[in-house]
Amino acid sequence: MPPSFVHRITKYDPADRDERGHYTGAEDTVSDHGLVEAAYLAAIAAFAEASGVDRLEIRDPEVTGVVHFGLEPPVEGHGLHGLFPPDLAGYHDGAEVSLPVALELVRAMLRDHGAWCRLEAGGVFTVHVGWDQYVYVGSDRPCAEAVARTRELGLFPEAMTASPYAAQFDEPGVTEAADENFWERVRTTLDSRHTALLEEAYVRNAARWHRLTTENLDVVRASLSPRALLTVWPDLTPDVGAVLASLPEEGSVEFVWEAQDGTISHVAVDDTEYQELAVLVAGAQAACVLPMYLDERHPLHRAALPDSDGVLRARW
Repeated sequence: MPPSFVHRITKYDPADRDERGHYTGAEDTVSDHGLVEAAYLAAIAAFAEASGVDRLEIRDPEVTGVVHFGLEPPVEGHGLHGLFPPDLAGYHDGAEVSLPVALELVRAMLRDHGAWCRLEAGGVFTVHVGWDQYVYVGSDRPCAEAVARTRELGLFPEAMTASPYAAQFDEPGVTEAADENFWERVRTTLDSRHTALLEEAYVRNAARWHRLTTENLDVVRASLSPRALLTVWPDLTPDVGAVLASLPEEGSVEFVWEAQDGTISHVAVDDTEYQELAVLVAGAQAACVLPMYLDERHPLHRAALPDSDGVLRARW
């Protein structure tokens, strides 16, 4: 169950809202990277303390993808530099972080650096960062002292019925777990095809790629990020020229290629970028083209990694 007491925390004075609730004042919609931003973090810390929470779980993490909607430009590392290693190990659905790390994640989200996630502690406490410096804090208790502290910090806590960024379950997601039956089907596929391509989406908008064989399947499997979404595709084609020639005349596609050193990369391109793509993948030893739109994507297999107890908790 979601927390019963939700507050919207902003720097926007409710007195400066019109009859529809739209803010009409002079406050900027980006972070000041200074005192106001610090006030947001202090307010969240006050609500966490009042809720008895000092650790939070990362849920539904994502990074900047093909399109970035933030008002500030994304930065290298998505604002996660110093919090997680360059490969983002530890930044995954279900990862537990201390409150100080959670507050740094909030800072990155307030600055539109590219990373976004929900921060939750079961049904006890939640933090959701929305557009334009809107933060929603939920608790299983009223947190009257934290509300008063937020006002002292110069911010405006407003009671809400629910956070608009709470996880929604009205759209179908991936419900198949990558259990032993899944891996047996993958192994059967490899027995007939000999090779296949595995897309490991470890957070939204980011993926690692692996060329699977019966010999390396167990090694690859052991290296996968917790709760990753796994999609198995037909293998890359060694005739890269033919793959480039097969690009559609119009529209966008995902191009995946393997460099001479074995590194597999991917990029989204449209019909205006084919010349640059050909230069980018020069020397590649294999490649393929995948459709961008979900209703056109027909992989061989697709499932999400369950937790060690066999329960699928990832919300893909």
